[in-house]
Amino acid sequence: MSGLVAGAIGEYWENEHFAPAPGFTSSEGGVRKQLFDSYPASVDWTDHDHVIRALRVFETMLRRLDRESRRCGGDGLPAETVAELREAFARDGCRLDDELRLHTARVAHLVVHADGLSEASGIQAELERVRRFGAEYPDDAIGAAKQLIEATAKLVLLKRNLPVDERQDLPVLIKQAQQALNLHPAAVPPAGNGGSPDNADSIKRILGALTSAAIGVTELRNRYGTGHGRLAAPTGLGPRHARFAVGTAATWCELMLDTLADPQAPWRKADPAPTPPAGSAPAASI
Repeated sequence: MSGLVAGAIGEYWENEHFAPAPGFTSSEGGVRKQLFDSYPASVDWTDHDHVIRALRVFETMLRRLDRESRRCGGDGLPAETVAELREAFARDGCRLDDELRLHTARVAHLVVHADGLSEASGIQAELERVRRFGAEYPDDAIGAAKQLIEATAKLVLLKRNLPVDERQDLPVLIKQAQQALNLHPAAVPPAGNGGSPDNADSIKRILGALTSAAIGVTELRNRYGTGHGRLAAPTGLGPRHARFAVGTAATWCELMLDTLADPQAPWRKADPAPTPPAGSAPAASI
C-alpha cells in the first residue's frame, strides 16, 4: 500500500468507519506504511462486522492500485503480487477473483448487537431483520433469536427497576422477566367468575408453554447456533429450523414488549417492583 498517497489510505479506512489505533507505533517502514498499519491495529478481527468492513477497504485499495497502474500504461498489479494475495486470502477463507473482488462464504453474516438494544423499538427492528435474513443463515438466526430473548428479558427487568445479573443463566432471566410482568404461570392469580382473561386457566397453560419454548430456543442455540467458536456450520440445519426458532423468539419477545407497554396490563395494578437496595450492584445495561 506504500504506492498510495497518505490521504487516500486514511480516506479508505475512514469511509468504513475505522480510526487509527490510539497510541499505535511502528518502527518499520515509512510514513505511509506506518499510517496504513495503524488502522488494521484498530480492527477487532473477532467481530464479523469489523472483518467485512476491513475486507472492503482491502478490495477498494487493491482495485485503485490496479487502475492507477493501467492508467499509467502498465498491466495492473504484478501477477506475482496477485498470486501471493490470493494465497494469503485463501488461507482465511476468502477468494480474490480476476477483477480483484473479494468474496467470503459469510460476507452477510447475521449479527445482533444485543448490547445496544436498550429500547423496545430496537428489539422490534432486530426481530424484523432476523426474520428477513434468517432463512439464508439458519445458525446465525438461531443465535440471534436467543440474543433477542435475552435482550428483551433484561429490558423488562430494567424498566421494572429490578437488578440484572449478567452472570445469570437465561432460563432464570426469562422466569424473572415474566414474573416482573405477571406473565409467569405461577404469578397469575386464580381465575374468578367474570374475571379478567389474563387470569384464565387457558392463558396460564399458554404462558407455561411459551416459557418452555423460550428456554428451548436457548437450548437449541447452545447446540446449533452461533457463538461457540465453531469453524463450520452444523449439518442438517435448514431454513425451517431458523423460522421455527425466530418465530418462537418473536412470539415471546412481542408478548413481553406488548405487556410492558400496555397501560391496562395487570402488572400495573400489582404492587410496584422494588427499587434495588442501596449498595447493591446497579442494573446492567443491555
